[in-house]
Amino acid sequence: MKKQNKTDPYHFETGEYRPPSEGGSSSLLVRLTRNCPWNHCTFCAMYKGEKFELRPPSEIISDIDAMGRIASGLKEIALRSGRNGTLTSAVVSEFFRKTPDLNFHPGVGMLISFLAAGGKTAFLQDADSLIMKAEDLTKVLIHLKTIFPSIERITSYGRSRTLARKPPTDLVRIHETGLDRIHIGLETGDPDLLKLIKKGSTPEDHVKGGKKAMEAGFQVSEYWMPGLGGKARSKDHALNTARVLNLINPHYIRSRPFTPRPGTIFYENAGPNDLDPMTPGEQLQEIHQTLEALEVTSRICFDHAGNYWTGPDGRLLLSQSYEGYPFPGQKAQVLALIETGIRYYS
Repeated sequence: MKKQNKTDPYHFETGEYRPPSEGGSSSLLVRLTRNCPWNHCTFCAMYKGEKFELRPPSEIISDIDAMGRIASGLKEIALRSGRNGTLTSAVVSEFFRKTPDLNFHPGVGMLISFLAAGGKTAFLQDADSLIMKAEDLTKVLIHLKTIFPSIERITSYGRSRTLARKPPTDLVRIHETGLDRIHIGLETGDPDLLKLIKKGSTPEDHVKGGKKAMEAGFQVSEYWMPGLGGKARSKDHALNTARVLNLINPHYIRSRPFTPRPGTIFYENAGPNDLDPMTPGEQLQEIHQTLEALEVTSRICFDHAGNYWTGPDGRLLLSQSYEGYPFPGQKAQVLALIETGIRYYS
């Protein structure tokens, strides 16, 4: 994103990416780092060609203050106009008339959505906020909750390897200061496939990082990619992923079906077997293998458009709720739904 003039009292940066469960709940996006500190995953097109940067805490705090000024300006108009602080389109229009330059600000729409939704959740960008020093991250968290005391949940992406290397006392301190949930890209638990996609983490890293996050008190969302290994590696991918997830037992397990994307290293270097697309029925069979092998008390979520499968009635086969299906209670129900889909696509 193009950086704005820092002399502007309303200057703040907004990154591009966040989990669907955060955008869907109108989270405040606070940019702590720019881009990804690893950025070698061959399947991923995010952040490619961009340099990773740690933003100084003073710069992040300045962003939070700028967002606070905008929120205060909107609230002042809402109170003065007799709307009891309620954010309406008339309030927003009056605010923009007074500050016309903000019509072109790339993050103001996000901020207004956050305020209109009650100002309850925040997401720390970009790809791995936990890479910051604990003292810097806690300083930012304290300031964020001071400026926006209505926030009830703060979340972030985090790499397994970063978590595995972080001292447990630092993780506990960060959680107790206000970071509630960490979204982790597991992708697969298969060691050979992790090497192939250059994930930069081993199955052991994933288990250690995920378990340390759980022990520190965070809610943990682990993301896995059905279909990532193609037909040839499907069984190993399914069963090894389940094995790793069983060892972590995270709060959430989120399905992000794999699609080879032109422009990625994976796509450009792949052989015919890697790009041989799995049919919908084959995708569902692999997911069935993974879920059948799970022995967890997690919520299994299909909260992404990539989980596109429909049933005989033409409706989505699996709910795309952010809260998903609680296991083991609804395990039999989910497996039955997937079996219906497999028969439908046969």
